[in-house]
Amino acid sequence: MKMGEKKKLTVCLAGNPNVGKSTLFNALTGGKQHTGNWTGKTVLAAKGCCESEKCEFEIVDLPGTYSLSPRSAEEEVTRDYILKQKYDGVVVVCDAGALERNLNLVLQIAEITDRVIVCVNLLDEAEKRGIRVDLQKLSQLLGVPVVGTVAKRKKSVSGLLKTMELFAERWNAESVKPVYPVQTEMCISELEMKLGICRYTAVRYLTGEMAPSDENAEVVDEAYKKWANMTKSGELMQDVVGKTITSAAERIIAQVTDGEKNGYGARDRKLDRILTSKAAGYPAMVAFLAVILWITIVGANYPSQLLSMMFSAVESKLTELLVYLGAPDWLYGALVLGVYRVLSWVVSVMLPPMAIFFPLFTLLEDAGYLPRIAYNLDKPFQKCSACGKQALTMW
Repeated sequence: MKMGEKKKLTVCLAGNPNVGKSTLFNALTGGKQHTGNWTGKTVLAAKGCCESEKCEFEIVDLPGTYSLSPRSAEEEVTRDYILKQKYDGVVVVCDAGALERNLNLVLQIAEITDRVIVCVNLLDEAEKRGIRVDLQKLSQLLGVPVVGTVAKRKKSVSGLLKTMELFAERWNAESVKPVYPVQTEMCISELEMKLGICRYTAVRYLTGEMAPSDENAEVVDEAYKKWANMTKSGELMQDVVGKTITSAAERIIAQVTDGEKNGYGARDRKLDRILTSKAAGYPAMVAFLAVILWITIVGANYPSQLLSMMFSAVESKLTELLVYLGAPDWLYGALVLGVYRVLSWVVSVMLPPMAIFFPLFTLLEDAGYLPRIAYNLDKPFQKCSACGKQALTMW
């Protein structure tokens, strides 16, 4: 690099959905961004550029994901990028009000790379709910830089940019990895040494979430059998990994937040006891979704009728115009009866329900009810090798 020339670095943004990641991306890159498709996927890729005093950053906005165990094309894109692509660092964006859930992703990414910066976003919203996060303590426990931001405030975003610049000069952090039971750790270390793979890949081979190559399959199979013989518990490796990561996140949160002391969480836990209970969880879920569907169907009738009447009036005018111009029947059939009438029917029938349903569904998500539905349906969906999150796509 020449004297005075800025260092060029690639940094990707990862995080759960609805943590303000896209807002942060827009604040960092401004108008210097473009979108396209990921190779072989119909998932949008957003990339942009920003500068600090010493560095030029290419920012890659990865699709939102709750974990690196992909169950959708978006989650697969994020997992594969962090695991296989070349980059200089990962900024994991977290919601200060739901930090425990977000830390699951942080700990999984830490098994792939040490080049991690944790960005605790939405601090203003957390403060309104009585949550305070000790960012310095969190940094010590995770072993990586932690920055607090409010993405809509330029000053806090500039703080993240400065941290990226400082950290880029010396990627010498050693992020804390989840510590699995002794038998599991032995098998993970064995695969890392024999196959020359990272910790994350070794864990995913053992859980069956990633398939090893043919020449490595025998080594993975032997390691799993050794683990099963040592544990003899009948518990699945996937469950052991999930519990370990969840427990690690809980221990960290207990040391860095004090919202519980201010009464935060009492209302949420009361709602959890009702909305996720065996007695009331399913009836409440059916009732909520039935009300939304009823509002959508009934509410869409009136705007559908208005749109239909409007399009019919326009069709009459188009017909009169083509007759006046002496257009042949085939042209009238193609333009009016074919293109225009079909398009008008689709718009008048589909647009009103979509305009009602999706905002209502968004309100449920913002209120925190959709994760509760996913939780309720997780066990039934596991019986068909799926998860509760996939139930939401059925609605």
